[in-house]
Amino acid sequence: MRTSSRRSQKDRGRALEAVWRWLGRAPYAATVAYQERLRAAILSGEGPETLLLCEHDPVITLGRSANASNVLASPAELARRGIAVERISRGGDVTIHLPGQLVGYPVVRLRRGVVDHMTAMSRALIAVLAELGVEASWRRDAPGLWVAGAKICAFGVNVHRRVAIHGFALNVAIDPGPFALIVPCGLTGARLTSIAEIAGAAPTLPTIAARAVIALGSELGVTFHSKIDRSARDPIAMRDWITKMIGA
Repeated sequence: MRTSSRRSQKDRGRALEAVWRWLGRAPYAATVAYQERLRAAILSGEGPETLLLCEHDPVITLGRSANASNVLASPAELARRGIAVERISRGGDVTIHLPGQLVGYPVVRLRRGVVDHMTAMSRALIAVLAELGVEASWRRDAPGLWVAGAKICAFGVNVHRRVAIHGFALNVAIDPGPFALIVPCGLTGARLTSIAEIAGAAPTLPTIAARAVIALGSELGVTFHSKIDRSARDPIAMRDWITKMIGA
C-alpha cells in the first residue's frame, strides 16, 4: 500500500513537470480557450505550467486597450481576405498574426511581477535573435523588440491570480502586406521587420521554437520538458486535437 502511494506521488510529480508543445498551424480562438483551460488546471493544482508554440492563419487581435479604429480595413474586406478579428484579454492594442510568425504562449506562474515577466520573455528572444545575427532591443514605452527602428516582436499578456497567458509574436518569415490593414500596436508609422528580411533567410519555425524553449526556460525560471504532438504535422488533426483538449 505504501509502495503504491509513493508511486502515485511520483507519477503525480512527473505529470506536473512543466512542458512545452509545438502545435504547428493552430486555430487562434481554440488556442486562446486552451490557454484558459491550462491556467485553470495550474490554479487547481491539476495541470503543469505549459509553453505553447505555434503559428496562426491570418487573424487580427484587439487587446484590452485596443482602439477599433486601428483596424483600417472594412469588415467586408477582411472577410474577402479570410482574416478573422478577435477581441481578447491580453494587454495592448491591435496586432495581426500570420503564417511565418512564431507565436509563444507561456502559461506559467509569475516568479516576479508582470513587467519582469515581459522583460524576461524579451531577454530570451533577444538571445535567440542574437544567435541568428540579429541585434534587437526591448522598448518598454512600446512593448516589443525593435531592430533599427523596426518592430520584430510584439508582446502582450493577461494575468489572473498570478498565472499568465498570451505572450509574444516573433516575425520569422512573413508576408508583411497584411500589416497595412491595421495600425500595428496603435503606433502610426511603425515599420515591421522579420528575421528573413534582416538576415536574408530564416530557420524553420520548429527550429526557432526549440531554441526559444531553452532561452525562455532560463529567463522565466522554468524547465520545460518536450511534449511534441504528432498531430501538429497535420492541420486538420491539430484542430481536432485542440478541440478535444479544450472540450469544445
